[in-house]
Amino acid sequence: MTQFETSTRPGALGLRVGEVVEVRDAEEILATLDEKGELDSLPFMPEMLRFCGRRLTVHKVAHKLCDTMTGSGMRRMRDAVHLVDARCDGSAHGGCQTSCSLYWKEAWLRRVDPDEPAPDAAPDAAPVPAPGRSLPILEVNTRREPGEDGETRYRCQATELLRAAPEPLPFRDLSQYVTDVRVGNAGVLATLRTVFFGLFNRFQRISRRLPSWMRFRDGMEWGFVAPGPNTATPTAETGLQPGDLVRVKPRDAIVATLNNGRLNRGMGFEEEMARYCGREARVRARVERCIDEKTGRMLQMKSPCIILDGVVCAGVYKANCPREFVPFWREIWLERVGERG
Repeated sequence: MTQFETSTRPGALGLRVGEVVEVRDAEEILATLDEKGELDSLPFMPEMLRFCGRRLTVHKVAHKLCDTMTGSGMRRMRDAVHLVDARCDGSAHGGCQTSCSLYWKEAWLRRVDPDEPAPDAAPDAAPVPAPGRSLPILEVNTRREPGEDGETRYRCQATELLRAAPEPLPFRDLSQYVTDVRVGNAGVLATLRTVFFGLFNRFQRISRRLPSWMRFRDGMEWGFVAPGPNTATPTAETGLQPGDLVRVKPRDAIVATLNNGRLNRGMGFEEEMARYCGREARVRARVERCIDEKTGRMLQMKSPCIILDGVVCAGVYKANCPREFVPFWREIWLERVGERG
């Protein structure tokens, strides 16, 4: 079976972008999980229970993802999708505010016939699973063994993604781009564009071995985010609140706040973020805590960062990765341009 053929695995539906599905009830989903509360090493988390019984639209087919933990590149995922407006609220994980797009195994969903009447239950109503099964499988498995200092360590889909997607997916594997187009994750032009960026960036990495005068833009990858000039990076507290309308500052103004590692007080600014320079968006939330994917530790930010409504990593420079990670923004990278919405 090639990657772009319909899967024949049990529970696989071969879903495409735009299809309507219904999340199975909690008992059906729990029956698919092992003793760790996982299916194919992907955890089903308590935050997902509120979607049980609801009808949602497939936003992206999660057939691949980028490795944000070790930087190994793309990884292959099997029989999973992202659903519209289905992000983790962190309620079972210490209030983590990363707002990850949830992964749904197709075995947890059922395809809905367009003519099938909607269920009578209220949209936000979720069937309550049997307490004896949900507590040990779901709640307990949101935690790892505490660290040596006794600190709570969390376990979630984001921390387990390399187990759930263990197979590397090389850039040269053209079947992934066929799948992108076939399932509706990206159009033909967008796919050709991301392949071009991938080829360009590989050339730039090779060119760094050359003398500086022979390099194009010093070997920087497309997006051209240069290292910053600072040793101690500047800060700004502007008091931004949810609803405020802001504009992302120009790329050069943001680079001026970075150090040589393109960080501002430990927070990175990358090429995918540079695509939003000059654009306006509303503040969605101030972020004070998030789980470290590598260690499961809850990181408390000394100064909150900002997430913007509708601003995600679109995977344009990352092989059309459908993960749509939510970038964090320092307040010094943004400027208020209007009244609070």
